[in-house]
Parts: sequence; structure tokens; C-alpha cells
Amino acid sequence: MSNYLKNFHVPEDFQVEDLHQNTYLLNGELVQWTGEMTTVNAAIYEEDSKGNSMPRVLGSIPKMQESDALIALGAAEKSYDNGRGEWPLMTIEQRVEKVHAFTKEMIQQREEVVKWMLWEIGKSYDESCMEFDRTIDYIKDTIEEIEKLDAQQSIMETHGGITAQIKRSPLGVVLCMAPYNFPLNEAFCLLIPALLTGNTTIFKPARFGVLLFEPLLKLFQKHFPKGVVNFIYGDGETLATPIMKSGKVDVLALIGNSTSANALQGLHPKQNRLRLVLGLEAKNPAIILPDADLELSVKECVLGSLGFNGQRCTALKIVFVHESLVSKFNAEFVKQVNALKIGMPWEEGVRITPLPEPHKPNYLRELVSDALSKGAEVLNSEGQSDSENLVSPKVLYPVNESMRVFHEEQFGPIVPIVPFKDVQEPLQYISESNYGQQVSLFSSNATSLAPLIDVLVNQVSRVNINSKCQRGPDVFPFVGRKDSAVSTLSVTDALKSFSVRTMVALKESQENNNILKDLKVSKQSNFMN
Repeated sequence: MSNYLKNFHVPEDFQVEDLHQNTYLLNGELVQWTGEMTTVNAAIYEEDSKGNSMPRVLGSIPKMQESDALIALGAAEKSYDNGRGEWPLMTIEQRVEKVHAFTKEMIQQREEVVKWMLWEIGKSYDESCMEFDRTIDYIKDTIEEIEKLDAQQSIMETHGGITAQIKRSPLGVVLCMAPYNFPLNEAFCLLIPALLTGNTTIFKPARFGVLLFEPLLKLFQKHFPKGVVNFIYGDGETLATPIMKSGKVDVLALIGNSTSANALQGLHPKQNRLRLVLGLEAKNPAIILPDADLELSVKECVLGSLGFNGQRCTALKIVFVHESLVSKFNAEFVKQVNALKIGMPWEEGVRITPLPEPHKPNYLRELVSDALSKGAEVLNSEGQSDSENLVSPKVLYPVNESMRVFHEEQFGPIVPIVPFKDVQEPLQYISESNYGQQVSLFSSNATSLAPLIDVLVNQVSRVNINSKCQRGPDVFPFVGRKDSAVSTLSVTDALKSFSVRTMVALKESQENNNILKDLKVSKQSNFMN
């Protein structure tokens, strides 16, 4: 790997020209930015003429300040207009039409968006394509789900002499903040349900994975009314702090870490009015029982722990293996890890790619050094070889509770393996953990699994049997306990997270029956339509 920076070649299909984004979307207009700019670096390093290794500069984005954030907030607030704005008063059918038209044109930008994702966050071309396609599928599935919901809500209910129309209504202004590891998919998993349910939005892209939205700005402008979608760029704390302090945000939708989420919600002056939709950190374990299928367990744990360099909240971040199986498991695990292709994201079959966070390699090395000083070893022969931010996987064994990597979410290509004698050991780890997202259990015996399932469903929100942890399919609920999440994200649940049940009720009488009939026939009310 040490010579990789000197030898790589960028194929013509993946080359990009510098993009200096001097416009941003505000109140339905692509506004010219004349202020300070922030440099956008690639996850990929290059050597200059003097042999120094530096990240490739991709372009720049506006560096907005507090006043700019408040202007965007004002645009979203005005567009919502306390529920009297054009967008919240639309029918679901009308909103669906807008989102569908947007999506149709978004598909045409696939290659451009994927290319920027590849360069900005180092995600392989295949995985970047999968993220884009999955996002399109998510939008289509959400449209289908809200249409079903709308049909169900059209049915009137009568109980105790009262007839009611019960539907879901928007909450107001939503501040959306996405993570860098799935910058497109996670952004749209927040934006689309928020928009379809009638909210207006302020969206701040992640620190890495920003330029990929530039091809979509004109589509947001074209298909949504003024102020419904507003983009802000810059430091998250600088921008989000004044927005939250204003008390004018009704929903904080953030996928990131609990420290940021706690700080932001604490700024809101009326927290009882603030709806939280949060996807936070996790330390998902795998538990390999003595009767597990060795081949299957190793395959799933390699995929689960090192997919996109382990930079997934659902990644397997610690692996508990029964001592009777650990030697064979480690040998096969290391064999498969050593076979993973390390390289640049455009290379076919590449599995380990550069990391976008400049300081992450040093942090990972600190975790490894700490573990080595306390008795662990790097089992894989390639595990010591790094080049700048291209960090090779490191399989650490035996890991114990004295080591930082036992507790901290590494969010990178380090795999800590912990031997255990009694299954109560990993169970105790999970119960004492600050996180409660998912777990993977590996066993060939239902009798072994049954008691663990019953205990773990009260500790985490998804128990995976003989498979890695994952979010999808998106029709399933995606949630977590403890510090891992607030609210539920899935195609159905997200629509409910960004809305509230509202009803119009009429006592049974001839006069009210006539009013109800007139409302239905005349279609003067979108809610009663």
C-alpha cells in the first residue's frame, strides 16, 4: 500500500472537474453566494511534485454563518405559515405528484451524483450506485405507502353518536441533518417523509458528501413551492444553534451521534413542542455460539464488520466467539479479510477504500495501540500496512474490557474479537452498553437461540439470526434503544414520525349530516376530501 498513491490512475469515466458551488437553494431561488467559501476535499490523496501527500481538492461550498441560517429558517417558517401555507394545505395526492416529478428527473442525475459520492466519501462505485438506487426505491415505496394511508384515512368513523374524519397532519418546520456515511440515502429518508406529510424543511448536508447535492438543487427549486426546501452549508454547530434557540423548529431530524443530538435539543426553549427523529450511534455485537455454522458465521461477520470500511451505524463492531470455536473462527476470518481488495473506489471488486475523515486514521491507530499494549494482537498479516487515509483492516484478538475498542464505537475497519466461556458474558455486555440497536446471533440450534432471543428483544430493537446487522428492507422498522435512536424510521413509521393524528368530528344530526355530505361532494376542504 505504501506506493499506492504514486501508482493509481483515474479512469476517464470517473474524472471530475473542480466544482465551486456559489449558489444555494433559499425560498425557491438559487441564490448567488458572495461570502467566504469552504474548501471541499476528496477522500482520495494525491502526491504533489515534491512528493508530499495531500487530499485532492474537489471544489468549495458556501461557508454560512448564523444570520444565513436564520434567513433559511424564516423562509421555511413563512412557507409553512402556521399550517396555512401552500404546501401544508395541499392534498396528499398533490404532494405525491410533486415528489414523483422530482424523482423522475433525479434519476437522470444518477451518474453525476454517484461520481461525487465516490470522490467525496470514498465509497466504491458499486456501493455508491446501490445507495442511489436504494434511495429511489425508498422514495417510490414511501409514495406508495402514503397513498395507501390516504385511502385508509378517507373512511369516516362513527362511534357514540359522533362521526369523525381522522387523518395525519404536518408538524411544521423540520431541521434535517444527514450523516456522511450514507449522505444521499439518509438525507432522503428524512426529507421525503417530512415533505410528503406537508412539512417545510431546512436541510444541512453532512461534512463530507456535500457536492453530490449540487445537481439536485435545480430540481428542488423546480418542483417544490417557495421555502419548502432550503439548503444551508457550513459548520453544524454554527448553523443549527441559532435555529434551535429560536424555538421555531418543530422537528429535529438528525442522523449522527447522541452528543450532538442532546446538545441541539437542549437549546430549544420549548422542548415539549419539539418532535425528535434521531438515528444515533451503535456498538452492535455478534455472538457466535458453539453450534454455529462456521462458514456462514465468518462470511456474515466479514460483511457486517467491514462493509464500507465499517462506517455504518449497523456495522458489527465487536464479535464474541465461544472459546470452543474461536481458533477455527479466527483462522477463517483472517483468511477472508486478507482476501479483501484494498484500493480506490472506482476499482472493480474493491472492498476497502480511503476514509473521508482526516483525523480518523490516527484515532483508529490509537485504538489499536491501546489494545496491543493490553495483550491483544493484530491477527491478519496485512493489518499493519497503511497509507495516509487508506487504512487496511485490523483484526484484534483477544480483546477484553480493559481496552478502549471494547467500549468505543470505532466506525472504521477494526474488528475486535472477544472469546467467551459463558453466553452470559456477551449478554451482560449488551445489557450494560449505552447502545441498543441490533445484535447478530449465530447458531444452528433453535434450542440455543430461543432463550437468547427472549432476553435480547428487551435490550435491542432487532435480533438477526445467522445474518449481519442491517437497516433494510426499508419496510421494516429501523429504531434503537438507549442512546441509539429516538422515533422509528421505515417507509411506514417515518410518515407517522413526521406527522400527527388530527380529526374533524361532528355530532350526529340532520344539519351536520347535510354539512358532511356537502363537504364530501363539493370537495371544498382538502382535509375532508
